[in-house]
Amino acid sequence: MEDENTFAASGAAPRIVIVDDHRLFRSGVRGELGQAVEVVGEAGDVDSAVRVIAEHAPDLVLLDVHLPGGGGAEVLKRVLPHNPEVRFLALSVSDAAEDVIGVVRGGARGYVTKTISGKELANAIIRVADGDAVFSPRLAGFVLDAFAATDAPAMDPELDRLTQREREVLRLIARGYAYKEVAKELFISVKTVETHVSSVLRKLQLSNRHELSRWATARKLV
Repeated sequence: MEDENTFAASGAAPRIVIVDDHRLFRSGVRGELGQAVEVVGEAGDVDSAVRVIAEHAPDLVLLDVHLPGGGGAEVLKRVLPHNPEVRFLALSVSDAAEDVIGVVRGGARGYVTKTISGKELANAIIRVADGDAVFSPRLAGFVLDAFAATDAPAMDPELDRLTQREREVLRLIARGYAYKEVAKELFISVKTVETHVSSVLRKLQLSNRHELSRWATARKLV
């Protein structure tokens, strides 16, 4: 994109693809963004995201980190080598350091959480489409710390046993969210939350949510 013809300066609407595994959330994002962008496609998993991006060649992809088929990092891995001009802005419920660092290392130009307002999100999209890097304030520190370090963050074998959704549930439960609040935050049922919590406790060999909170806190996941 030429500097003298940026979206911010021209008032043109960036063409975007929304990638998130919750159709209701994608609809909500469309509504919040209004005329600030032109939504040219949507996808709910990795394979469909790669296909839709190749078909529409958007200016920017609004990318969820946790997706069926390998997550946002897999989308970046499969798209950017062939379409390096496409910009990616991660939009996720997760504010965990490993999630932020993972997609930034993969090529995302920004990362914001789903607590962002529609106006703020539209501004972030335009800035990233113009080539800027945009991060929610707390997350910028993760990125600076990670890239200033000589070594990448160590992997945790116990955490690696959990699925991406189980990690999301783990972090929210560890922060003191009730099951109903977790369900609302992640757009899933309370019964599904209960199933995930039981699975997490079993895999980590913990007895209850209090032990789970201590485990997560010790690993700086909350």
